[in-house]
Amino acid sequence: MKLLLKAVTIASAIVATPVLAQTWTLAPEGSHLAYGSIKKDTIGEVNSFTNISGQVSQDGKVEIEIDLSSVETNIDIRNERMIEFVFRKAGTASLTADFDMSEVSALGVGETTTVDAEARLSLAGTDVDFDAEMFVARLSETSVMVSTNDMVFIGTEDAGVDAGIDKLMQLADLPGITRTVPVTARLIFNLDDKKAEAAPAEESTVLAAAVEGDIKAGKKVFRKCSACHKLDADRHTVGPSLHNIFGAQAGQADGFRYSEPLQQSEIVWTPETMAAFLADPKGTVPGNKMQFRGLKKDADIVNVIAYIQAETQG
Repeated sequence: MKLLLKAVTIASAIVATPVLAQTWTLAPEGSHLAYGSIKKDTIGEVNSFTNISGQVSQDGKVEIEIDLSSVETNIDIRNERMIEFVFRKAGTASLTADFDMSEVSALGVGETTTVDAEARLSLAGTDVDFDAEMFVARLSETSVMVSTNDMVFIGTEDAGVDAGIDKLMQLADLPGITRTVPVTARLIFNLDDKKAEAAPAEESTVLAAAVEGDIKAGKKVFRKCSACHKLDADRHTVGPSLHNIFGAQAGQADGFRYSEPLQQSEIVWTPETMAAFLADPKGTVPGNKMQFRGLKKDADIVNVIAYIQAETQG
């Protein structure tokens, strides 16, 4: 498993793969958006929203919609007052942000990073711009967690809700409520389609040029593969032809009888998935018929992928 994760990391760092170039959708069941307040200088409370949705586009644009009616303060009457006076009966608020997707694209499974995001909260006609440092963790090939690395503070005056806070103080007979609100978020995003689509033919050329391995060295490495695999179109031998393999779904080429585990793997061949398979064929797809135990050197994996791309899709 350690070798497999290492291979995935190598390939991810080489190229932003098609899997990460798709739209990610927020998973409400694993996500949490909360804010805090202090009353009477000594009483701290944590409130949250139970209904949020959103997505991240392939160019790093984040759009989160917050259902304001789902505010949860653990007291029904307070929920109602928040909706009426603070949120001014607005149905939703939106949170948008931009960050560099290339920083996320380089993550292997289990790896983490921090990214800077320029964000905007839009609430009842008022916009609040702020910067936030986000902690990003790659949970799996199809799941990413994004959370605030530190608390984000939003001023009630900037958000246009001071009048609503004044009303809450009056109704609850409170001497004070803090006017700076700490906000934290944990957002889980999953790929819209866990079974990645095959890349169009024109994208294959881009993929072929993406891996900067040593093609000459890769040709030598391919000698270990050539006894079973050919690079010519539709030329199957002991193993299937590798012609135009990048962007194709595993186990689906016409004219070759694949093992059932490979046919059902739902793998789409990218530099990332190919690196994982070449490092540990049996571990990546248990039960497949390939007898080769895998390449042990990182450089060999990178170079042979560059060679296959150059020869079949250049």
